Parts: sequence; C-alpha cells; structure tokens
Amino acid sequence: MSRVLKAGIVGLPNAGKSTLFNALTAAGVPAEVYPFTTIDPNLGVVEVPDPRLDRLFEIVQPPRKVPAVVEFVDIAGLVEGAHRGEGLGNRFLAHIREVEALIHVVRCFDDPNIAHPAGSVDPVRDVGTVETELLLADLETVDKRLDRVQRTARSGDRDAQREVESLNRVREWLNAGRPARDVECGEGEDEIINSLFLLTRKPILYVANVAESSISGGDEPAAALASAVGADQALVLCCRLEAELLDLEPEERREYLEAVGLERPGVERLIQATYRLLGLITFFTFNEKEVRAWTIPRGTLAPQAAGVVHSDFEKGFIRAETVSYADFEQVGSLKAARDQGLVRAEGRGHVVEDGDILLFRAHT
Repeated sequence: MSRVLKAGIVGLPNAGKSTLFNALTAAGVPAEVYPFTTIDPNLGVVEVPDPRLDRLFEIVQPPRKVPAVVEFVDIAGLVEGAHRGEGLGNRFLAHIREVEALIHVVRCFDDPNIAHPAGSVDPVRDVGTVETELLLADLETVDKRLDRVQRTARSGDRDAQREVESLNRVREWLNAGRPARDVECGEGEDEIINSLFLLTRKPILYVANVAESSISGGDEPAAALASAVGADQALVLCCRLEAELLDLEPEERREYLEAVGLERPGVERLIQATYRLLGLITFFTFNEKEVRAWTIPRGTLAPQAAGVVHSDFEKGFIRAETVSYADFEQVGSLKAARDQGLVRAEGRGHVVEDGDILLFRAHT
C-alpha cells in the first residue's frame, strides 16, 4: 500500500486555516479569534469527490463504495520572524517539511472582531510575509549544506564541486526572492535540489478567504491576490460559509448554495484541486463486494499500481486488463466492453491513465 500524500494548510494567524480544516474534515478543531489556536498540527483524511466513482457504483451495484482520499494538515499560523524561531516558527517550519504540497489561506475579508496580526487586510503583503519566511528558512538550509560540502570540494572531490555549483545557483535564486519551485534545474541537479527538502520547492495553491457577500465575485482583495500569484493558482472560498454548511441537511445545503450562487461546496473544488496539486490520479477496481478508487502518482506503471492494491500483485504481476472509464460507462458492463474489444491486456511498461479501470492478473 502506498502512503497517503499530505497537503499542509498554512497562512498567517486568523486567516481562516482551522475554519477551512473544519469544513474539509468536520473535525471540529478549535478555530478561535486569537493567534496560535493550532499548536500541534491537526490531521484529517478527506474523501475525494469523484462523479466517476458514483456512476460506477450505480452501474455495478456492489454493497460498498470506497473513494480515494487525500490528507490535510492544519499547521500553526506563521508570523514574521518565524525563520528565527519567532512565535511557533521552528515547529511551524518543521511541520511544513513533512507535507508534499501547501494550501496557503490568505485573508481577504474585513472583520473588526477578528484581529489581523499586521493590523490591516492586505492579501498581497500577507503572501509576501509568508513567502519571505519560507525563503529565508530555505536560505539557511542551503547555507548549512554549502558549508559542509565546500570542505569536501576543496579536497578536489568532483561530485562535491558540482554540488557546490548547484547550491550557489540555488542560493542566488532564493536571494533574488524567487521560490525554489521555479528554479531552472540543469542536468543532474534535480536530485541535489530535491535532497534539500526546501520549503519553497513544494507546489502551492492559494485560497482567498473572502466574506460571504463576496462569494459571487467583485472582491477587490481576492482579485489583487489572483493577479499577484496567477489566477490559475488561486481559489476563492468563504471558509466560514463552508464550515456552516456542515450543520445543514442536504436539501437545506442545496438551497443555501443556490441562494449564494454556487453549484457545489467550495471545499469539493479545493479537494479536487489539491489532489491535482499533489500530482495524483485515480484508477478504479470493482468486484461483487465493492467499487473502489485508488490513488497513485501520475506516471505510475501498472505493476506499481497493482502493488497499491496488494503487495503480492506487484511481485507476481502478469498483466493488467484495462478499460477506460469513458468506454466502460458507455457500454455499461465489463462483458460488453470485452465483446467490443475495449478491454486491453497491458504489460509491465503500461503507464496507468487517470480513470483506468483495472483488473490485475498475477502469480500468487
């Protein structure tokens, strides 16, 4: 079984991180209006909404449906000076190192009852504050590695000399205020840079946390944020509204969403966006007992996908009988898919595609 990849929810204090976490997981963690409510990170495993799984469940009609999941971590609020240990800085940064992607919640609403650590709402400034702290922490990481590797490089070690060159280039990049995720790697540099576990190397999605009245658009702070970070990297949500939806019955929730101009809860869009941010795709299996969605990184080969289902399937892998979700949904059964030649026998070199329905054949 592969481990569940984690996305960390980060941001300044009182940005709405824990409120969003509550809406995602219904965990009910504290979401008070003072800094550092979250000290130790809260973890929640969240189901990934997928209409394809729902449709397969309707067609196959087994007793059980098992969705794919993604794990969210609610990390303590960062403050300026975190890289020097200010606030809960050291713990904050350590917790970020343990996740694979970041969901940066940025406050875009005014509320006199909820203090802002900087005294005013300015999303672009707040993003800069967090990004700067992560950059400074990364610079410390690079400097420590450089100090160690330079000693070896002075003795004439070619590998160490190449690493020093790469580290100096990354250091220049970070000093220019550019995150490590955008660094242009030369040949063989990926491994060196990835081994540093840099905080700004992690993929990031920005969540503009707006007032309920701004959900349907026209929110200037959210627009400024989208312009600064790129519209494709920003998602607009009202975290408080998303949390309140949990208390409503399904019909009330539908009516509420319609009233504010939404087709579905924003957290569903966030979960799916996070899944993509983590570089994950879904394949499906089914039998008389269940239909199940499985999570794998994009680019996974069929034997490794088989190992997610059971380690013995990877060891004894023979082939993967494969049909795309679109083909299966169109014909309505595995027998019809076989009869129409839509089921393929794929070997060890097959790269699993998002939405593949797989039946593994293996020596046991």
